Amino acid sequence: MVRKTSQGTSVGVDDPYAHVERCDFVTDGGKCRWAREHGHHDPEFANARSADGFRCPAAVGSDDESGPEWDWADCPHFRSRNHDRECVRCGLDERRLAHSDERPLLEEHHLSYDDGESLSHEITVYLCRWCHAKIHQSWARVDDDANPDPDAIAAREERRSREQSELGFESAADRYDEP
Repeated sequence: MVRKTSQGTSVGVDDPYAHVERCDFVTDGGKCRWAREHGHHDPEFANARSADGFRCPAAVGSDDESGPEWDWADCPHFRSRNHDRECVRCGLDERRLAHSDERPLLEEHHLSYDDGESLSHEITVYLCRWCHAKIHQSWARVDDDANPDPDAIAAREERRSREQSELGFESAADRYDEP
C-alpha cells in the first residue's frame, strides 16, 4: 500500500519504518528516554519500562544480545526525525545564510500520516525542495537513486558563493578610499 497524505498526495514510500534508523527517544545504551522524561503522560507505559530498567523493547542496546522484542511500529511513543542536513533522496546539502529570509533548500518531509485506522508515528526526513515537489506529484520515490536537480545545484552554489564572499578578507585600505 502506497502511503498518502490526508490531501491524497504521495509520501513516496510504502513502509515509512524502512527509513528509520532509531527512535529519537532511545539512548545509545538502548534505554527509553520518553518513559523517564514524559512518563506522566502514560503512566502504564512508563511503569512497564521502569520495571524493565527503562530498556526499549524495540531497540538493541549495548547490553542486549537477544535482539528487539518489538518493531518500531509497536511502540506507542515512537518518533524518528532525520537530523542530517541533506536531502535523503539526492544528497543535496543545506546552505543557510545567517540573517536571511530566503526559503531553505531543504524541507521536512513526513513519511507517516494518521490514517484514522491505526497508530501513526512522526517519521520525518529532509528532502530538497525539488525532490519534495517531485514526490508529492506522485511520480518520484524517496528511495530513488537520484542526482540533485540542476536548479537545486545552482541555488546551492549561489548561496555558497555569497557565503564565501562574506568570509573573505578585505583590508581596510582596500575598503576605504583614502584622499
